[in-house]
Amino acid sequence: MKRNILLHPDPRLKKAADPVADLSDDLRALSDDMLETMYDAPGIGLAAPQVGVLKRLIVLDCVKEEGELPRPLVMFNPEVVASSDETSVYEEGCLSIPEQYAEVTRPAEVEVRWIDRDGTERSETFDKLWATCVQHEIDHLDGKLFIDYLKPLKRQMITRKMVKMKRELARG
Repeated sequence: MKRNILLHPDPRLKKAADPVADLSDDLRALSDDMLETMYDAPGIGLAAPQVGVLKRLIVLDCVKEEGELPRPLVMFNPEVVASSDETSVYEEGCLSIPEQYAEVTRPAEVEVRWIDRDGTERSETFDKLWATCVQHEIDHLDGKLFIDYLKPLKRQMITRKMVKMKRELARG
């Protein structure tokens, strides 16, 4: 089932999400809904707080090449356990901040540990777009948005545009 994506500014996007203590069927269903919502948007990552659920759950799939098989990842309680000193810069966007993009510098490579849908602990090293995406989504779990990395003026400009967009959407 597709879920509604919260739009910035929304206080729920600035709250830290709670760790997942127990994998329930409800949480697995939520992860399926989130993948459907992400693919439909279309996006390459989505965090549970973006659909109004303050749980440490993210989904991502950074496969964009035509003809390549999708690689959906579901991560409960993801955490970066190691990151490279080397950085990379990507132009980031966010499904909660549509049509707004900005360059963000992050570690180029990260090792992430998480629990998968089956309750198995997993660990993997990500680089390139995958590294950027997984860090961006984990930030959501800590109440941090990509615009928080920007200079105040640019951040305020994007927030003003979003307030205006939300007002127009509310008018229908």
